Amino acid sequence: MPFLELETSLPAAQLPPGLAGKLCSAAAAILSKPEERINVTVKSDLPMVVGGSAAPCAQLLVSSIAVVGTAEQNRGHSAKFFEFLTKELGLGADRILIRFYPLEPWQIGKKGTVMTFL
Repeated sequence: MPFLELETSLPAAQLPPGLAGKLCSAAAAILSKPEERINVTVKSDLPMVVGGSAAPCAQLLVSSIAVVGTAEQNRGHSAKFFEFLTKELGLGADRILIRFYPLEPWQIGKKGTVMTFL
């Protein structure tokens, strides 16, 4: 059950239509998970500084069970997410950061319990 949180300083009007849905589809392909399990949040118009500069930028937080736990996994994911984000947001790779967080099943609540018991 991957969670993706995209934060950007870009104004909402500058984001491509349907960005959350496109990111959901891209994440499903990149992480080899069904779209029904992907959760996406997009936040725009945020005051942000990356590398000491307030120029337009974005950060993507990717957290999931089992698929973001190693450097090798994240290296491949990073390349594919960067390809998607630079294209969709029109930002250079130096203006985008990605943070990967592995999750354990007991850290995700669903249907009144946690994923460990589902």
